Amino acid sequence: MKALRNVAEFEEDQAALAVQARIDGGIEEFVPGTVVSRLVDGESPLRVWREYRGLSQAALARAASTSRAQIVDIEAGRRTVSAHTLRRLAGALGIEPDDIVSG
Repeated sequence: MKALRNVAEFEEDQAALAVQARIDGGIEEFVPGTVVSRLVDGESPLRVWREYRGLSQAALARAASTSRAQIVDIEAGRRTVSAHTLRRLAGALGIEPDDIVSG
């Protein structure tokens, strides 16, 4: 059994090293549990990601070439977002468009 445990530990270590290499290489990102909890709890994904990135609504609007009013309305759930704007917002936040779509 000791040999099997050593193999399993080795495989776990290799998997952990592979994840760390993807994080270090910028391929994947570690997202804190507080961010994940906010998303799971149903908070506006746009707001969660914007705040996690340390951006104001105005700064995100500038970076995504849109208006602050549009950001406010999207975060409040009063406005749907076009695919084009969704891609710009995601690009400005460094995430995938699917990460912004709630539900």
